[in-house]
Amino acid sequence: MKVLIVVAILFTLAIIFVQYKRRRDLKKLLFTVLTFVAILSLAIVGNLTRQIIALFMAHIVLIILAWGALFVYIWKDKYYWTLLFSPLVTIALFLLLELLTGSGHEIGIG
Repeated sequence: MKVLIVVAILFTLAIIFVQYKRRRDLKKLLFTVLTFVAILSLAIVGNLTRQIIALFMAHIVLIILAWGALFVYIWKDKYYWTLLFSPLVTIALFLLLELLTGSGHEIGIG
């Protein structure tokens, strides 16, 4: 599974730079790379949600949708920012649940 993730990341970077070579659009290259870094960061931060399996699965699905929306931007120049940053919803929901219910791992005094 880890190999598949690394291959997907390298494949995405290759597609980004191939599209840059064809179009020579530096602004789009920078915007695409920054968006890709944001998606990867959201995927890493999303590991917080592993404690709640249903929320974690929703986060994985939203990461995959965000990755797909990045490919739509690369090929069709349509930037769906709601899809690209939708994994923030699961992270925010997890943090809200943690705030309301506590972590459940606290050791009580006495």
